[in-house]
Formats: sequence, C-alpha cells, structure tokens
Amino acid sequence: MSDPKEYEDIPGTFVFDADRSRQGYHLNMFCISLRLQESRDAFKADPEAYLATYPMSEEQAQAVRDRAWNRMLELGGNIYYTAKLAANDGITFQELAALMTHMGSEDYRKMMFEGGRSIEGNRSKSEWEDK
Repeated sequence: MSDPKEYEDIPGTFVFDADRSRQGYHLNMFCISLRLQESRDAFKADPEAYLATYPMSEEQAQAVRDRAWNRMLELGGNIYYTAKLAANDGITFQELAALMTHMGSEDYRKMMFEGGRSIEGNRSKSEWEDK
C-alpha cells in the first residue's frame, strides 16, 4: 500500500480505494467466483485446492480460512465481493454486518432502524485519546 491517507483515521473503517483495490484483486476475484455454482462446488469439495487457484497473499488466504471478515477488508477485500463468501456459508448480509460490528443480528438491525451508529467518538481515532 502507499503512504497512509488521512481517511485511514476513521475507526473500524477500511476505505476501498485504488490501492486497496489493487491489493485485494485476487481475493476479490476468488470471492466473486463463488457466484457460480460450479465454483461453489469446487470450493466446498477442496477448499485449499480452490484457494490455490487464486494467487492471493497468504494473509488473505488465511483470512478466508478464518472467515476473518474485517481482516479481509483490511487486506483489500471489497464488502460486496466478500459477501459472496458469506452467502456461500449461509450468512445473510445483515448477519455479516452484525458479525463485523461484533453485535448480535437483532441488535444490529435495531441499531440501523434507529438511525445507525452515532458519529460521536467514531469520526477519528484521535477522539479516543485521553485529553
């Protein structure tokens, strides 16, 4: 990745920019391949062999193995592509978002219906520093 960007200070957020797009290309191509039944079948039959057909980094492959959803985003995954892997595992988008925010699915749903997470204390990691 290139030099740190100002927006990398947003807590819990990995902005999918051009650098992350390049970093995550093979991870995202793996994930989007799961839209096809034949790919899902091949992945289910032999996950390691199927993963090996995509030249992603070992960190990315391990994040897939661990279903480390936030780590996948940090390593260049696009949420809409990684959601294909979640769907392959029988996880809905709402359930995925809840997992990624460390909330129960119903708590996440309730929070979103109530307008989402407060921006107070969530705009910059600097807000977390003791003053």
